[in-house]
Amino acid sequence: MSKKALLIIDMQNDFVLPSSSQCVKGARKIIPNLQRVLKRFREKGEPVFHIIREYRADGSDIEKTRLQSFLNRSYCVPNTKGCKIIQELTPEDGEYTIIKNRFSGFMQTELEFILRRLKIKEIVVCGIQYPNCIRATVFDGVALGFDVTLISDATGAQSTKVAEANLYDIANIGVECVSTESLLNRTL
Repeated sequence: MSKKALLIIDMQNDFVLPSSSQCVKGARKIIPNLQRVLKRFREKGEPVFHIIREYRADGSDIEKTRLQSFLNRSYCVPNTKGCKIIQELTPEDGEYTIIKNRFSGFMQTELEFILRRLKIKEIVVCGIQYPNCIRATVFDGVALGFDVTLISDATGAQSTKVAEANLYDIANIGVECVSTESLLNRTL
């Protein structure tokens, strides 16, 4: 069994498409790097986890801090175009989709259980966005005892300033922050 898994966070139409009210400004530019990393994990037969948000249409399961904006214009509602993973990263058979309704991919999901069952020791994290879902998933991964690698140029934020501040914090808890090129030059 594999010892490493790729976690792609929140690469959904509602966060990536420019027409969406929740579009993350840095989301589109990371897609080519995400595709390169995803291709490598697929070639190596390493587990891939697409971690996505879903909220009930009435907003009863959304974070308190997001409730008002959600009630004004809902997003990530199951069975909508916005909730789907972007076409460029469409999951393939055998890849995992983990549904979350909190920032962390670990909180109240089966992610940790599946990673442990697969005997995964290291998680490689990318997607959007830094101050929320990336950060929470990375910090929880460290707290749960996984070796965590963050792909800095395959992870987006609303601004470079936000990305830099979060990279600084993430690196200071012992997470290896690498570029796509650096990751791909290693043996996965």
